Amino acid sequence: MTEFIKLQTPEKTIQIGFTDQKVSGRAGLLTFAGFLHWHRFGALLALVLPHRRTSKKAIPVADLALGFLAGILAGAQKLAHLAHLRNDVMLPALLAIQRIGSQSTFTRFFQGFTSAGKNLATFGPLWRWCLERLPSRPGGYSLDLDSTRLLHEDGHQEGVATGYTRLGTKPCLHPLVAVLEEVKLVVGFWLRPGNASCANNVVAFTLELLARLPKWIAIGLVRADSGFCLPEWLNLLEARRLSYIVVARLLKPVQRLLKKDLIWQASSVPGTEVAEVWHQEANWPKPRRLILLRHRVAEKRAARQRTGGKLLIDCPGYLYQALVTNLSQSVSPVEVWRRYNGRAGCEEVIKQLDADFALPKLCLKRFWSTEAALSLAIVSYNLTQLFQRHLGWLDRVTAATLRFRLFTTGGIISETGGMTTIRLAVRDPQERAWWRRLLEKMISLVPNCNAVAQSPG
Repeated sequence: MTEFIKLQTPEKTIQIGFTDQKVSGRAGLLTFAGFLHWHRFGALLALVLPHRRTSKKAIPVADLALGFLAGILAGAQKLAHLAHLRNDVMLPALLAIQRIGSQSTFTRFFQGFTSAGKNLATFGPLWRWCLERLPSRPGGYSLDLDSTRLLHEDGHQEGVATGYTRLGTKPCLHPLVAVLEEVKLVVGFWLRPGNASCANNVVAFTLELLARLPKWIAIGLVRADSGFCLPEWLNLLEARRLSYIVVARLLKPVQRLLKKDLIWQASSVPGTEVAEVWHQEANWPKPRRLILLRHRVAEKRAARQRTGGKLLIDCPGYLYQALVTNLSQSVSPVEVWRRYNGRAGCEEVIKQLDADFALPKLCLKRFWSTEAALSLAIVSYNLTQLFQRHLGWLDRVTAATLRFRLFTTGGIISETGGMTTIRLAVRDPQERAWWRRLLEKMISLVPNCNAVAQSPG
């Protein structure tokens, strides 16, 4: 006889007991699992992962990777959180895997990544697979490069070193990220020690990224902040005939330009003026086009507008910026500035990776293991973006919203007449109709352009 625990509420008494039914609070992940099966993503993982199965009882490495991806989307922030998902009876059936690994199993899995070569051989094909899901675009895609700091206060892991952060000098890692702005897709990720500079290894990173682009994916514009204003990198972009806009460093030669009697032109943005010069730094092989901007501090503060720039002691009252570009002069200085401002989407992607995909929390003892774990977490981010494209959603939502609307929908799994059956805990008829449309779109063998609404309402 079941003994109930009684909970007294202001209105009534509630009996609390237990059930042997196979219930899951993550049955909604079947939508994402269907997307992975539709694209045969598990077979791709089995092909590129460097591990070899050591025992018949061992979990296949592709199963471990799929369990990791699903765990990140379920909200896991650490390997211990992933291990807790072993109690979910439905996830293995949804993902068509043996079982979810334990914390030690995931640790050993990532310890199999022991060098930069193994990581490139594994994740290079995964980045390319994501790119191959994209169509060609007139004018090409905008490629944004940025870096971020992942704080790790304990500091005992490989690669964690003291570097400059927004909170001062802290033990951290300093990864390099590349994003296609129009589709918010991460197309490159390298982990670096915390004491590495922003531009460290950027030339090799760019060459590796360009080498794996499909033929129909063109880069129309490359953008980066002042940390990447490196002569070797600008020379590479010009040699590859890539257009770029990069924030120039406001060093002494540029500051002297700002003090001259330049012809400042008012822009359509109140409080912002622009000028244009040709300038050659000592380590530049030739003069380059420089767009100079100044923003009146008083007007920006009065309008409560945030803007980039630097205050100069010799030129008070203004915030100054300089952009170096190889765009033709038919593109006005103001238009150059506006095109650069489109790079803000890259910072939003990094914020989402930090908040929803465990980037600050996934840190293993070994450096290359950490890079592999972070790379696989970022692959899960890319899959959510492609998942939304598959559904025809024009306005992207965050992983937190996907969890709320889809992934954390409850359900029951059972075996009926030799058939595995999942029943979702959806009561409202309108919501059921929406789920039916979404699932039919997901499992359709023939792709179609009929989009599914983002929510039942």
